[in-house]
Amino acid sequence: MSKTEHQHNSQTCRDLLKSLSDYVDGTLDESLCVEVEKHMADCDRCQVVVDTLRKTVELYHDLPPPPTVPDDMRTRLFVRLNLEDFLVAGKIEK
Repeated sequence: MSKTEHQHNSQTCRDLLKSLSDYVDGTLDESLCVEVEKHMADCDRCQVVVDTLRKTVELYHDLPPPPTVPDDMRTRLFVRLNLEDFLVAGKIEK
């Protein structure tokens, strides 16, 4: 690959990264999806990034929900951390 081709691909890779989340989420415009897929067909690095992001999202969705913290404990924690602004009329904004 020539230096000019590499610079062009580097810019294309940066452009791809800007819309990567929308692409993986399936919310990217169809025409842009075609561009992303065309680029990835020739760019192993971007294919690895997309595959890694997809796997990360999949693993995240497979996690059990976090345990809930009782409201009184959460309130005490917010007060202790001087985050009272996030408490609304005795309740915590969620």
